[in-house]
Amino acid sequence: MKQWYCHIGGQQYGPVSQEQLRAWIQEGRLAREHLVWSDGMVEWLPAGLALPHLFQTALPPIASALVTAPPPGGTNGSTPNAQLTVQAREILSGNWGKAILFSALYFLLSIAIGRIPRVGEIVGLILGGAFQLGLTVFFLSLARRGGVEYRMLFRGFRSFGNALGANILMIIFVFLWLLLLIVPGIIAALAYSQTFYLLADDKTLGPLEAIRKSKQLMDGFKWKYFCLGLRFIGWTILSVLTLGIGFLFLWPYAAVSYARFYDDLAAARAPQIAVQASATLPGPAEPNRPA
Repeated sequence: MKQWYCHIGGQQYGPVSQEQLRAWIQEGRLAREHLVWSDGMVEWLPAGLALPHLFQTALPPIASALVTAPPPGGTNGSTPNAQLTVQAREILSGNWGKAILFSALYFLLSIAIGRIPRVGEIVGLILGGAFQLGLTVFFLSLARRGGVEYRMLFRGFRSFGNALGANILMIIFVFLWLLLLIVPGIIAALAYSQTFYLLADDKTLGPLEAIRKSKQLMDGFKWKYFCLGLRFIGWTILSVLTLGIGFLFLWPYAAVSYARFYDDLAAARAPQIAVQASATLPGPAEPNRPA
């Protein structure tokens, strides 16, 4: 069976079959402009030119996501946290301004809502889930090297009921676990940590289903996620010493790192392939194929 390689978002993937490529087209992961290569080809070509029949016969991409489609790949969570943070810095290179302004907008809006006389806390609770989902959409899109815009902050309102339900249920569940002991509460918070990422990827998920899937996804990875958070303690102290200015850089850095954690883990839920980073496209005479 003929095997294919593709180049998406600065990464090279393969080998995979045409059927896997067809599935990626339906999921929105492989577009016509993405480059593909197979034995016998002298150069990389856009998928739309090399495999036009796949785009003609594949079902239309499922429009159930609020966010840029994830790339192929994922290592089932085996990428070291240190590498995830390196990837985050690479992604933020050239995007720091957008990420900082978006974070500032989120915080200023949160403060303004909280200061509404008498009902600020209630309004914050009601709207908090939708804004959290919008925040997730922005940084997940950024982590996937997709287009980002400031109005993404309000995209969570497209799935307002699910975002509200997930936010309230998570608060209730974590609070109930905390009534037992602090450690079970922390473990519960870690287990639910992927809920809004899942809602961003599939707006058809209900709150309880998203929480359940988050628990399944984090099974065996809660400690790794906790250790990822520990990597930002030094930066947090430095941010405090700079009278809070450092948080403008820390928040995007951490948010993109956590988004990369999710994609590295979640993208491998379906049958996937080995990933090899590629800084430049391979030349036609000597294709760069992973071992």
